[in-house]
Amino acid sequence: MNSSLSFLSESSVVAAPKLLGCILERQLGDETLRVRIVETEAYDQTDVASHSYNGETPRTSVMFGEPGHLYVYFTYGMHYCCNVVTSPKGHGAAVLIRAVEPLDGGATMAELRGHKSGVELTNGPAKTCQALMIDKALNGHNLADSPLILSAGSLKKDEAIVQTTRIGLSKGTDMPWRFYIKDNPYVSKK
Repeated sequence: MNSSLSFLSESSVVAAPKLLGCILERQLGDETLRVRIVETEAYDQTDVASHSYNGETPRTSVMFGEPGHLYVYFTYGMHYCCNVVTSPKGHGAAVLIRAVEPLDGGATMAELRGHKSGVELTNGPAKTCQALMIDKALNGHNLADSPLILSAGSLKKDEAIVQTTRIGLSKGTDMPWRFYIKDNPYVSKK
């Protein structure tokens, strides 16, 4: 793991706000799509809303693995969502990438998203996966390696982080484990 991403060894709640401003680069053939993470949610094995809550299973084994890998799951029978694994190996935790801001490759992302544009391109976890062509083939992928690389980033001088409860859940809704860059238009829901 890149030393600038050593915070991924920490708990998901500590790592989630530190992922804001980080860059994901997705290699597709000769093109590199680049996005900036603007919204995250933390999940931990002690948390009833986490896939790792009931312990390690074949589906969740990636969450219990090395930090800095990608945990991808299929939801609602139609969408992929991606998470960055955090915490020491053996502890089931990950951070959901809820929304990203496109930097490079917007035309390709729009094509992958059925010609959506503007904030509709990547303002949600499933939209992000569709725009970056992330599916189960990348489950367990080491984010230090191509075709999907996570790089350290930072907040801009005028940016601030908002911490709130997670959204789109039926349980664990009271946990203030959602983080986003204030006023960023790509955040999924205000």
